[in-house]
Amino acid sequence: MTVSRKPRSLPDDQKLRLWGVGWALALTFAAAVLAAGGTLYGLVVLLDFQKIDTTAKLDAKTLFDLVKLSFGVVAGAGALVALVVAYRRQRVDEAGAHREATRLHTERFSQAVDKLGSDSPAVRLGGVHALAGLADDAPDDSLRQTCIDVLCAYLQLPFTPDPGTDPAHQEEHHRYLAFRKVRHTILRLIGDHYRRPKGTHRSWQGCDLDLTDVTIDGGMNFRGAEFSEGTVSFIGTTFSDGNVYFHGAMFSGGNVSFGGATFSDGNVSFDDATFSDGNVHFNGATFSDGNVSFDDVTFSGSNVSFDDATFSGSDVFFDSATFSGSNVHFNGATFSDGNVHFNGATFSDGTVSFGSATFSDGTVSFDDATFCGSDVSFSSATFSGGIVSFHGAEFSDGNVSFGSATFPGGVLSFDLATFCGSDVSFSSATFSGGAVYFEGATFSDGALAFEGATFSGGTMYFDGATFSDGALAFRNATFSGGALSFLDATGPAPQGLLAAVGTPPPARVALPAAWLPSAP
Repeated sequence: MTVSRKPRSLPDDQKLRLWGVGWALALTFAAAVLAAGGTLYGLVVLLDFQKIDTTAKLDAKTLFDLVKLSFGVVAGAGALVALVVAYRRQRVDEAGAHREATRLHTERFSQAVDKLGSDSPAVRLGGVHALAGLADDAPDDSLRQTCIDVLCAYLQLPFTPDPGTDPAHQEEHHRYLAFRKVRHTILRLIGDHYRRPKGTHRSWQGCDLDLTDVTIDGGMNFRGAEFSEGTVSFIGTTFSDGNVYFHGAMFSGGNVSFGGATFSDGNVSFDDATFSDGNVHFNGATFSDGNVSFDDVTFSGSNVSFDDATFSGSDVFFDSATFSGSNVHFNGATFSDGNVHFNGATFSDGTVSFGSATFSDGTVSFDDATFCGSDVSFSSATFSGGIVSFHGAEFSDGNVSFGSATFPGGVLSFDLATFCGSDVSFSSATFSGGAVYFEGATFSDGALAFEGATFSGGTMYFDGATFSDGALAFRNATFSGGALSFLDATGPAPQGLLAAVGTPPPARVALPAAWLPSAP
């Protein structure tokens, strides 16, 4: 197996560019004359010299001064010529040194790549360390990037999977473990170099990192790594078994993609990571089995997308995460089995969207989360099973929309939630099964609207809810089935509720006596 990559050509901005000697000297003299003339004129004006007496005779002292001035001008001109020649010589020497460094780099590069293609795992390990050292000592960023690209390309090469520990395949098993050691060494070196402060020796921050379609088995440690600027790709990457750490990593100002990645078995941790500015994509990613943790993560001013991701049979945690001024999307995502937790998370400003997402089985929890000034959307989402809980959540300012959402089953709970100054809408939503709970919830300011909603099944509970100020509206809602309970609710009757359910209300609709019209 041979990896063949040639170093990139020298960038145009590093090629030697010099004007002709004639042009260089002419421009230098012109600049010197202008500078001297400007200085003399400034001094004359500043010191307010009187007009020169043209009738004065030329004496010996004045003649001697003029001779000295002439020699000074000639000496200055010679110094300018020497300066231009010295500068050109230095530039030529620098270019020659760069060419020599590039030549040596190319020779070492070829030797390191040859080692990567060796049949011996030990030799390959030597090639890996040689390439990492070359990246550290590269004469320019382009050559450094080439070395990183080759290391990434090695990880992308197909490899023979583990044949198992059967004694009949012992040799193949040992060979697999040896070559996996090479792969893990590359990942370790990448993590080490991305932890070093940007601009320091051996730091690879700002370089592109392409781990597309790589299989990472047995763990990886990018703890504390910093990915700034550049492009980082984990597209189609498979994270299986072992522990993968991005704990405390920083993703700032670049593009990071986990699109189509698979997280299966094992544990993946992004705890305390920071995503600021830039774009982070988990589009189409699959989270199955194992645990993926984003606890205490900070998303600040970034675009984070989990569109069309699948959460199946795994536990995913965003507990105490902070979403500040970011746009976070789970549009079209599928939540089946497993558990996804946003407990205690804070959503401020920005947008959070679960548009057209599907919730079936499993649990999605926003318990005690805070939504302050952000727009949260579950528009056209489908709740067909499992539990989606906002128990004790606080909604202040901003908007929360379940418009056109469908509830054929499952449980949606807002028990003990607080709605203060925010608008919550279930407009045109369809409730045909399952249960929705607002028990003990508090509604102050803002509005809760079920305008145009259809209730044909299922149950909705507002037992013990408190309505003060604000508005709860059921205008144009349709009740043809299911049950609706406001037992022990306090506050004014919701607008349009009696018109929707009829007077007197049917047995499946329980209302406080204070909301019912008095008998004639």
